[in-house]
Amino acid sequence: MTRSGELLVGLWKHFDHRTENGLRFFPVTEEPLPAWSLPTEAVERIALPEAWPGEVTRDWAWGGATGAGVRICILDSGVERDHLLVGEVQQSVAISIDGDEVIVDEQDEAGDLCGHGTACAGVVRALAPECELASVRVLGAGFTGSGAVLLEGLRWAVEQGYDVINMSLSTTKQKFASLLHELADSAYFRRTMLIASAHNMPVESYPWRFSSVISVGSHDQADPFAYYYNPTPPVEFFARGVDVEVAWSGGGRLVCTGNSFATPHIAGIAALMLSKHRELTPFQLKSLLYLTASNVAGDS
Repeated sequence: MTRSGELLVGLWKHFDHRTENGLRFFPVTEEPLPAWSLPTEAVERIALPEAWPGEVTRDWAWGGATGAGVRICILDSGVERDHLLVGEVQQSVAISIDGDEVIVDEQDEAGDLCGHGTACAGVVRALAPECELASVRVLGAGFTGSGAVLLEGLRWAVEQGYDVINMSLSTTKQKFASLLHELADSAYFRRTMLIASAHNMPVESYPWRFSSVISVGSHDQADPFAYYYNPTPPVEFFARGVDVEVAWSGGGRLVCTGNSFATPHIAGIAALMLSKHRELTPFQLKSLLYLTASNVAGDS
């Protein structure tokens, strides 16, 4: 075990100046700063481009915003193109695995194989009508899928640099947890906000439980802009997710309940915030969602 004196090597130089309390230690300013440190001359380079107001309101957060300029990925079962409640889908990709090979079909024409992704895309579109939507299909017909395909789909989506990734799905397989955690953190540091639904059953699943993710559960109110911060994790926010009329495959509509449909409500609101304040980091976006939550700032 390293002795306490050895921990000072390379960090502090001490001089044998006696005081009432013993030795005094002085920093050696000519030595390099530790990794990840901030030198004085770099302080101006990290000045924030916009000061937040003394009171953060919803009007300041997204008033007048439409989602324009924000790229949102729906990581799901695909999205039906030209559904009346969805509109244009700028990109459709399908992820599959053949043996050890990951196949990325960047011209996916299959659309939505079970309706779930279209439902999520429609909720986002209703809130942020001018956002760009991309579909990354990792689920098949009958809501079937594998953790491995989910992992590769998320990896591909993170590499594309979307502003928001909506993940209204999760895996209970513990073997995928560490890799999903790594991808969630990578997204966070690359300024991609991963917004994921909590499981509908009280079971362990991922990636919604990771702190680098915005996790979402449901409430039963009808207002799509009513959302609540949860002070008792792991779920961070509650949004509308009960008896929600959503888009469905075949040009149809369904009334659905589940955390899956609460999640795109938060994704849509996040798109509005990013549309108005393009400089927001994931940390700032989480903070802004907190400050404007219905139980924090009301509906102001």
